[in-house]
Amino acid sequence: MAAAAFDFTGEVAIVTGAGSRMYAEIGNGRATAILLARQGAKVALVDYNSEWAQETKRMIDLEGGVSEVVQADVTDEKSCKMAVAKAIELFGKVDILVNIVGVGGTLGDATKLDLTAWERDFKINVTSMVLMCRHTIPEMRKNGRGAIVNMSSVSGLLGGNPSLLYPTTKGAIIQMTRAMAAQHGPENIRVNCVCPGMVFTPMVRGRGMTDKMRQDRINQNLLKQEGTGWDVGYAILFLCSKEAKWITGLIMPVDGGTTAGKADRPALKADTLAEQNTMIPNNA
Repeated sequence: MAAAAFDFTGEVAIVTGAGSRMYAEIGNGRATAILLARQGAKVALVDYNSEWAQETKRMIDLEGGVSEVVQADVTDEKSCKMAVAKAIELFGKVDILVNIVGVGGTLGDATKLDLTAWERDFKINVTSMVLMCRHTIPEMRKNGRGAIVNMSSVSGLLGGNPSLLYPTTKGAIIQMTRAMAAQHGPENIRVNCVCPGMVFTPMVRGRGMTDKMRQDRINQNLLKQEGTGWDVGYAILFLCSKEAKWITGLIMPVDGGTTAGKADRPALKADTLAEQNTMIPNNA
């Protein structure tokens, strides 16, 4: 009998940024952790704020899933090493690492930004992922396989951001993912990246977004729909799964089509499409 699709039974995952800054709200990390646990994985919920992670655990407990909170500062190597060791102590191994921790960071162009803040935020957004991989990959080698997913953003793919720090760090994550995929592919450790678009998460809500700003963001994507942490979580779930075993080095936009282009033309009616089709030769 064939195994059920997207069955994570026996898998152990570490999710950084597994909490959410608003009680009972769903951010990218919380959604990812819940979905992995829902599909049978045991999940180490890594977050600097243990109360935020405890709420994620409460949600997983309600569904009968298995998770434990691991308080850690992912910008500190000793703390990262401890977090991985704790996951091993709790669950015996690590198969999956999802690097979600990130901040909007300091604002301004090269002439105005605070360089001290630049170094701090670069460490949060990029170096933290290196540190977690540094201590997780040796454990994956013991298993003969592993899956890593790094969180970037469409801002790492597109220009036009008023901040220099944010798109720079998100672009760095994309290239880091490709480099890691090349380095660790021969070890059967897959490394992929998701690039969320304008997703409405607690972090975004906490910035004081107005209804108009929110609608303007929705209008930027081809589907004219608002993305959520669940949309991002399901994409990550797929990349972590055995069903994605032949996928590595992928940079996956989860953005409602934002990076595909703009829907400039009105929708064509069926009869217009039929008329156009008759004008195209069969060997075109």
